Amino acid sequence: MGLSRRRFTRERKMAAIQRLDMGASVAEVARAFEVNPNVLQRWRREFERGPGNAFPGEGKRRWEQSRLAQLERKIGQQTVEIDFLKGCLQTLEQQRKLQALTGRPLSTRKSRSTGQRKGA
Repeated sequence: MGLSRRRFTRERKMAAIQRLDMGASVAEVARAFEVNPNVLQRWRREFERGPGNAFPGEGKRRWEQSRLAQLERKIGQQTVEIDFLKGCLQTLEQQRKLQALTGRPLSTRKSRSTGQRKGA
């Protein structure tokens, strides 16, 4: 069984960034919050890019939802395709059964040769 990712609240991330701003070293804050220093640096960059937009909601949740919707659409499209192909297969099977019962090939749409005219 795989490990699940830890999720940190916006408040916890903000507290870590505030400690960095107060002069604490990255290593010290990383140990205190039990996160990798690279994660701490990423949080700091996200906050510096846009303090008001930093850490919205639950991280990548929006991407997960859009990916889920995309996969559900694909499943729907594939279901339609499968239903269509099942119908085609049933038609072919019926034609093969008819052919087996009659002992002759089913008529094709080939044109008649020019020497044989209907009613001539």
